[in-house]
Amino acid sequence: MKHVATARSPQRAVGVGSGAGRMRGAARSVGRALHLPVTGTARGIRKATHAHGAGESGLGKLIELHAVNGAGDVMITVALASTVFFSVPTDEARGRVALYLAITMAPFTVLAPVIGPLLDRLPHGRRAAMAASMLARALLALVVSGAVAGGGLELYPAALGVLVASKAYGVVRSAVVPRLLPPRFSLVKANSRVTLAGLLATGVAAPIGAGLHAIGDPWPLYGAFVIFVAGTFLSFSLPPKVDSAKGEDVALLAADEEHLHGPLRKQAKEAKRPGLRTVGPAVTHALGANAALRCLSGFLIFFLAFLLREHPLTGESAAVSLGIVGVAAGAGNALGTAVGSWLRSRAPEIIIVTVVAVVLGTAIVAALFFGAFLVAVLAAVAGFAQALAKLCLDALIQRDVPELVRTSAFARSETLLQVAWVFGGAVGIVMPLNGTLGLVVAAAIVAAGWLTTLRGLLASARHGTRTRPRVA
Repeated sequence: MKHVATARSPQRAVGVGSGAGRMRGAARSVGRALHLPVTGTARGIRKATHAHGAGESGLGKLIELHAVNGAGDVMITVALASTVFFSVPTDEARGRVALYLAITMAPFTVLAPVIGPLLDRLPHGRRAAMAASMLARALLALVVSGAVAGGGLELYPAALGVLVASKAYGVVRSAVVPRLLPPRFSLVKANSRVTLAGLLATGVAAPIGAGLHAIGDPWPLYGAFVIFVAGTFLSFSLPPKVDSAKGEDVALLAADEEHLHGPLRKQAKEAKRPGLRTVGPAVTHALGANAALRCLSGFLIFFLAFLLREHPLTGESAAVSLGIVGVAAGAGNALGTAVGSWLRSRAPEIIIVTVVAVVLGTAIVAALFFGAFLVAVLAAVAGFAQALAKLCLDALIQRDVPELVRTSAFARSETLLQVAWVFGGAVGIVMPLNGTLGLVVAAAIVAAGWLTTLRGLLASARHGTRTRPRVA
């Protein structure tokens, strides 16, 4: 019997060992099955962001950083919209939003023109500046979460801080892109790729933020905190060359020189630095047309937000109506960015004139035949035109502004466009909730921008290289 037991024990050991091996193999298979979607998605994203030389130049890392920036910003937007807008009746919401604009946006319009010149003085710390912007928003998200939970007034100064930090990031990003261009890459194509990444990240993060809000009001802000902390570390992964300011100078608008005093003013006059007003009319006219579209964007956001809350689209709730218009605007914006990447810098003046005319025509039709479908179409067309016109403005700055001051010119144009958005939003808040009247005002905003810039843009396109400054 002992002999039999001894003979069977190796077989039993083999059976136990093979069973454990099968279990370990099955566990590894399950682990790979669960891990593959994550790693596969990450590899796919990295392949897309690093394509066509973007990985070697460092542009791919900036694309990923901008996606993180967009995801964090939309988390804070979801939390603020739920707190300031959706949690109270319409009349009270209008008062809250007006107070929000007065306390945050109004000081921001004063601070925004200062951000660019201040960052111009820190050209060697761009990675640190972007990281500081991310970290500041991470900490402010926690402050806002406490205000949301307790109803404290610190919500408004914290929101102002978020806006300023976000603007600072945008200014630095504009200065960084020219430093990371891959070979045979136009600036407009690089900007379109960066912008598209931000839009896609926003589209992914928005429903996640809404899901976190269902758990509790502060949860989207906790999500923003995590995202911005990750962005803080990711900022330092950019190549060291983004901190180089070799060959750069400060672009001055004509009005800027008047605010300089003493040695600075004398130095500016002696250097005769070119600014946006001195490098040809195309840039200033394109900036005017873009300002009209940005003003329209701010107007439509606030006006339609209150209008659709009181008068939703046929058969839909207020939230769904706002969602439909928001998705239409986002889809139009993404499409405009994609088309801009394909068009590159071909006849940017003609493209701007055309898209603004299309928006004007759409706004007039939507005002005359006001309805749910036309409101969504107007939102999509406005988003498309804003994205494409902005890319064309970037192309004109690249073409007409000397490289010596190009990055500074981007910062100043962004500031002016932000101020136009704030003005449009303020008009949208005070408008009566009448759809036809509101869209007539929208059409008037676009018409003013189009008519005042049409002649200059067409003249610039017609004269071509005869009036085009030589760019080194």
